[in-house]
Amino acid sequence: MGDSKWVIDVNDGVKQMGDTSKMRQQWEKHSIYEVPASVKDLNKKAYMPQTVSFGPYHHGEAHLKRMEEHKHRALLHFLRRCGKPVESCLDALDKVVQDLKDSYEPLDPKWADDTAGFLKMMTLDGCFMLEILRASVDESNDYDSKDPIFSKHGKLYIMPHIRRDMLMLENQIPMRVLEQLLEVEKGSNVINNPVKDTESVNQLILKSWFPKPHYSEMGDCLHVLDVYRRNLLQQKGNRKKKHKGRPLGQDMKPSGDEIIRSATELNEAGIRFKVNKNASLKDITFAGGVLRLPLIVVDDATESIFLNLIAFERFHVGAGNEITSYIFFMDNIIDNAMDVALLHSSGIIQNAIGSDKAVAKLFNSLSKDITLDPESSLDVVHKMVSEYCKKRLNRWRANLIHTYFRNPWAILSLIAAIFLFALTIVQTVYTILGVK
Repeated sequence: MGDSKWVIDVNDGVKQMGDTSKMRQQWEKHSIYEVPASVKDLNKKAYMPQTVSFGPYHHGEAHLKRMEEHKHRALLHFLRRCGKPVESCLDALDKVVQDLKDSYEPLDPKWADDTAGFLKMMTLDGCFMLEILRASVDESNDYDSKDPIFSKHGKLYIMPHIRRDMLMLENQIPMRVLEQLLEVEKGSNVINNPVKDTESVNQLILKSWFPKPHYSEMGDCLHVLDVYRRNLLQQKGNRKKKHKGRPLGQDMKPSGDEIIRSATELNEAGIRFKVNKNASLKDITFAGGVLRLPLIVVDDATESIFLNLIAFERFHVGAGNEITSYIFFMDNIIDNAMDVALLHSSGIIQNAIGSDKAVAKLFNSLSKDITLDPESSLDVVHKMVSEYCKKRLNRWRANLIHTYFRNPWAILSLIAAIFLFALTIVQTVYTILGVK
């Protein structure tokens, strides 16, 4: 009658289903995920570190092994600077080691069973990450001027690739690692009384990627990628001007079936584009024929960063969908190079990768195989824009521009027709006056 042990396990499992608290607690600890092949195959390079590994998922891979000696040297600098033995770091992390292991979904059994090896990896990776963050903001650098990583030469040629790898979902380490190590350096008694220096680490990460960040307290973050994402969604600075247009999600129910037109077509329908320089990526509004969008700088790292942010929102329950919604919206209004050129002329896109065609291709590729939450607040903007375009006057205007003003020969033909029509009227008037 089948596997009797399996039958017993299933029946016991059914009996225990009433209490899901333990399972829920386990799920809530997850924050770093292995991206499945179905997602990764669309763009493997975007999810795979090219220079350095952080955490267990890519540890020991052949093309990343060269960085291990540099991690060891960074650890020595860290320990010499804080005047502590390496045991201090190991003991501090050992107090929270189960939480660190539980952060990974999944975690290979070899790391789950080998606590000593796991702690060694977390110590090396954590100290190296802290040293990279500090060096990138020019904090106390006691490395040799010929150092291949931490010298001016290394900062220029190697560190950008390391920092790109630090924003990959599979290449994260729990924020608790950085917090504990920072407390060891400061001399706090983290062994007997584990504490967290949350905001210091958050601020260090922000300074590394955003030279002049508008900093406000973020509270407990999960890892570097989470800090980066939260900053993209934070209001940047104090906006002096308050726009009276309805913000996302206000006074209108989303329909879920509205398809927004491209930026060029929206412009033909009379919609103007304006940039919100200090806005977060979720701050998109439409009112009075004006669509206001946040500023975005598109460079060589943009594709990888956004794909990993989308993956994080996809796999981390409760993360939100703001980045995914933003990319979905931008893909809708960008079909080709003309749309990019229009958004660039409005100050919304700053192109640092070359042609407008390349930017259009990038946004179109980012939205492949993503699902938009039907309750997304951006669906409200879709509906508002769609209704504006459906108005008779705006539809007539769009058709006129699309038919006569896109092609220079069509424009000349229209002008000639109008001129001939005017001449006909004048001739008719003279004929009538002559008869009289």
